[in-house]
Amino acid sequence: MQKFIITGGSRLSGELTLQGSKNSALPIMAAAFLTGGVCTLDNCPRITDVYSASRILSGLGCKCTFSGGEFRVDASGAGGSEISAALMKEMRSSIMFMGAMIGRMGRCSVSVPGGCELGPRPIDMHLSALRKMGAVITDEGGRITCKAPGGKLTGAKINLPFPSVGATENIILSAATAEGETYINNAAREPEICDLCGFLRRCGADIRGDGESTVVIKGVKRLNGCDYTIMPDRIAGATYLSMTASAGGEMILKNACTEAMEPFLSVLEQTGCRIITGNDRIYLRCGARLKGIHDRIRTMPHPGFPTDAQAVLMAALVTAEGTSVFEENIFDCRYRHTDALRKMGADIEVLGKVAVVRGVKSLSGAVVTATDLRGGAAMAVAGLKAAGETVITDISHIDRGYENFEGAVECLGGKIKRV
Repeated sequence: MQKFIITGGSRLSGELTLQGSKNSALPIMAAAFLTGGVCTLDNCPRITDVYSASRILSGLGCKCTFSGGEFRVDASGAGGSEISAALMKEMRSSIMFMGAMIGRMGRCSVSVPGGCELGPRPIDMHLSALRKMGAVITDEGGRITCKAPGGKLTGAKINLPFPSVGATENIILSAATAEGETYINNAAREPEICDLCGFLRRCGADIRGDGESTVVIKGVKRLNGCDYTIMPDRIAGATYLSMTASAGGEMILKNACTEAMEPFLSVLEQTGCRIITGNDRIYLRCGARLKGIHDRIRTMPHPGFPTDAQAVLMAALVTAEGTSVFEENIFDCRYRHTDALRKMGADIEVLGKVAVVRGVKSLSGAVVTATDLRGGAAMAVAGLKAAGETVITDISHIDRGYENFEGAVECLGGKIKRV
């Protein structure tokens, strides 16, 4: 099992080109199956979740190639409608293929997906929406089978009780080739939703309202393949900016989605960092100790503060001057990284969904275990600030969402090696 060994204490400085978005690439790969054509996805991140999605596509009969940052999928000869339990368990986003399969094949068979253990994330909203569109669903022994009578779903008005990203994406995929119009009220507004819709429109879909609370999808008879460029990864960007700010450094983040990152940048700026944005670049400079953030940091659906950036910002603030308070409103178990940070000397008190972070002057290296994707990245942020050596085990979690993580850290002058 591989691990990262990080030697902290170095000031970070340099330029870094941001990878393609994990949270865009995965649903768009599912959408490529829905098109039944040939799709070329540029700026696709080389991460293990993408390789897992590629294995799912291959299992469904697609021909896939991945070279550099270009992923090509030929779905013209694919006809599968079932994903094995082993493949479903590899990542949470495997559930996206449910909407794509029933949209194209009129049926699908999946099991409960895997991924990071962040507490209960039921797919009830996904299934309820499909039922409203006419799907007949059975659940036997953890195996979920969906069938569309006559081979086609029908449009419906769907009111989501919570703006779930996954449910919104699955409904869009299901509705793109359904009969009639589908309305999603209280839809998720994340930039990655807009990226998925941008891809589908390029393929011939009729979608409007993405990025707003109501999305309308008018089903079309068929979709075609296309060439498309995946948006940059705003959470990877937040990670490297937090890392540099914590270490008291300076960096230029290139190929950045500045508008999509604004909810994070506006909070990070309150720590005393100088941040300048322009076109697709973000400049950050922080020459002094960070300041704790006065206002409570509440994770919320977009355009609120992103839950995926909570852990990495917390890791930066554990050595800030003053106290910062986090409130996690999306996932129940998203403070699992705090035990590792405390082991390194952080002063963090968790009270239910609230975490109180009292800044300490220094951290010490320790042996810690990555608990999930963003929690593992947070440990690296803290390790680069800590005195001595930090060893992070179970780094397969980090590899799920970060392309060549150690290469990016080294590009900024950080001392890290994979062994």
